[in-house]
Amino acid sequence: MLLDLNAFLNAEPKAPRVRPTTGERLVAALRKLAGERAEIVSHSETAWASVTFTGSRHTVLLRFNGWEACDDGENFVADLPDHEFTLPCVLVADATVTRNEQVLLPEPAMDVEVELLLLDNRD
Repeated sequence: MLLDLNAFLNAEPKAPRVRPTTGERLVAALRKLAGERAEIVSHSETAWASVTFTGSRHTVLLRFNGWEACDDGENFVADLPDHEFTLPCVLVADATVTRNEQVLLPEPAMDVEVELLLLDNRD
C-alpha cells in the first residue's frame, strides 16, 4: 500500500483541542442558572488551600438590566445557595451572595456579586 505524501504535506494542521478551564465552566454554569438576560461583568479567581483541601475561590459580578432581568436576578439570589453544581473534578463547597445592589431609575438594574469556593475533587 502506497501513501500519498502530498496529502500529508499539503494538509492543514488541526487546531489543538482547548479544554475550558474550571473558571470558564463555573461561569457557564452561573450564566445558565442566572438566565439569558444576565450579563457577566467580571470574574476573578484566586488559589485556595487548607491543611486537607486545595481549590480556588471565585468572585463573579452579574448584572441584570430591565424588569424581567431583575426578576431573573431575584430568582438567582434565592436559588444559588441550594443549587447543585455539576462541574467535573470539582466540588462547590460554598456559594454566597456577597453584594446585591438594585436601582429603579432610569431603568431597573441589579448587580449581584457572588463568591464561590471550589475544592479539587480528583480521584
